[in-house]
Formats: sequence, C-alpha cells, structure tokens
Amino acid sequence: MKKTCNVLKFMYFFTCFFVLLGNTSFAYIDPSAVTYVIQAVAGVAIAIGAACTVYRHKIMKFIRNQKKKSAKKKHQTDEQQ
Repeated sequence: MKKTCNVLKFMYFFTCFFVLLGNTSFAYIDPSAVTYVIQAVAGVAIAIGAACTVYRHKIMKFIRNQKKKSAKKKHQTDEQQ
C-alpha cells in the first residue's frame, strides 16, 4: 500500500512539473553546429588518449629500467659472494 502511494505521489509530481514548467520552444539546431561540437569532443578525446599513451610508455620504461638496475645489482652481489 505504501509503495503504491509513493508511486502515485511521484507520478503526480512528475505530471505537475512538466505541465507547469514545460515551455514550447521553436528552436532549430543547425547540423553544422552539431558537427563542430562533435569535432571538438572527438579532438579532446583523441588528445587525452594520446597523452595517456605517452605517459604510460614513459612509466613502463621507468619501471623496466628500475627492474634492470635491481637485477644488475643482485647479479653483482651474487658474483661477489
């Protein structure tokens, strides 16, 4: 019963909200404007992807160099013993 009451309250609020605050708009979005927006979003996404790839390669190179250094040190200490 409580669930049904909550659903009805929600439907009432939803209907009133759109009836009272709904405005008719006579607007036109030019297709070329949408194309510019899509190009801008795609450009930003590609730039972020490229930056992530560059920094990922730098981090992986740093980790590989650290592993090589630690392996070299371990090998030198094993030879000295």
